[in-house]
Amino acid sequence: MAFWRRKKEDRYITLGLNEPAQRPAEEQAPSTADAGTQLEPPAGTTGAALKTEASVIQPAIEPAPTGASPTPTPARESALRDAAQPKVIESPRPSAAPTTPQTATGTSEKRPETVAATPPPARTPPAPTTPAPTRSSAFSTSILGLDRSLEDLQAEEAALEQAFAARFSRAIAKTRESLSEKIDTVFQGRKQIDAELLDELEEALIAADIGVPTTLAILETVRRGISRKEINDVEALKASIKHELLTILQDSKKGGVGDESEAPDDVVPYVIMVVGVNGVGKTTTIGKLAQRIKAEGNDVLICAADTFRAAASDQLAIWAERTGVPLIQQKHGTDPAAVLFDALKAAKARKSDVLIVDTAGRLHNKSNLMAELEKMKRVAAREVEGAPHETLLVVDAVTGQNGLEQARQFLKVAGVTGIVLTKLDGTAKGGIAVAIAKELGLPIRYAGIGEKVDDLVKFEPEVYVDGLFS
Repeated sequence: MAFWRRKKEDRYITLGLNEPAQRPAEEQAPSTADAGTQLEPPAGTTGAALKTEASVIQPAIEPAPTGASPTPTPARESALRDAAQPKVIESPRPSAAPTTPQTATGTSEKRPETVAATPPPARTPPAPTTPAPTRSSAFSTSILGLDRSLEDLQAEEAALEQAFAARFSRAIAKTRESLSEKIDTVFQGRKQIDAELLDELEEALIAADIGVPTTLAILETVRRGISRKEINDVEALKASIKHELLTILQDSKKGGVGDESEAPDDVVPYVIMVVGVNGVGKTTTIGKLAQRIKAEGNDVLICAADTFRAAASDQLAIWAERTGVPLIQQKHGTDPAAVLFDALKAAKARKSDVLIVDTAGRLHNKSNLMAELEKMKRVAAREVEGAPHETLLVVDAVTGQNGLEQARQFLKVAGVTGIVLTKLDGTAKGGIAVAIAKELGLPIRYAGIGEKVDDLVKFEPEVYVDGLFS
């Protein structure tokens, strides 16, 4: 799957590797019909005319039979003819019989005139020519994958998807154990679904941090299924819960930006503003996000607009150097909106595809930082149409419901369009993703599943829900 799918048509270059090589018009071979007409000249054509035409088309020339030995063909013309025509060995003409060799006594011996005894004439080696380049061999070791078939590339992409799905499934293993195993325990030894069983199921869902409103909505669906005799065993119960969770996560895309391709292609740069409190992994997320977007052929620029914290720019500079992405920064205490203005000018001058903006870690009681954030949004909108196109809130999955409360505070000012859920591999409360999607109506855009630079994946609701019950 593509991590960043916002592509423009002018970014693709047509190499023409599958098209036949085109030669200049004067060097192109004549068509079959024309060749037949040229090889059989009309009656009455003089030898001089034929000679003139031959100098242009260069067909094979047969000497006229005069009874004498043929004039030797120049070596270059012979080489060209040998390369263009098959070799035919004929017996010598009677009019040009070879001279018999002399014996030691001065008499001559006559060699039997048989084709088998006649030694083959010496073949003139063709003149060395530069071989035409072969298209397949020219890219036999191409690092761009030009030597590989479409099936090979699709197979590699499918393998990568499976690898990321497996890593994502391992990242939510603790949440899966907390949720799925508790549901199994609830049904263990039970022959019927009663009120006590539903109470235990409610506790299991809340323990996974799915949230009280979401849990109550799921239980209401379960009760309707029980009354209709649609749910009578643990498998039917799990299927009902999976359906509800998937519906919640998919519907959340309507409340924010579910995909970067929603913005018009002619809007450049695509501005992503990243917000969140300190300690949730905001700087690490920016570095990983820049690396993943850059790896798919996009020109990325990072803006270090967190000038409130002294070490913020230094940490971001380390990630920028590690990923090879340019960084726009200024000294500590500079107006963040001024840094953003410079970064927008640089991005437009470089024709960068994406600009990722770091902001100061804010809490709801820091009104001055919230005011700066509003100013930055106004500057971005003035310089680039529709900017910021995404405002991503980084939430630490370990904090659980505290992260949900942080998201509510940022919604008041920042205009959050999506969530990045970090440290998902280190908690059994991964159900917070469902709680955020249900209570805030915001999509989970990305998930952090490790410390490596490529341990930031797109959050796929189907993979997430399947992983909880696998």
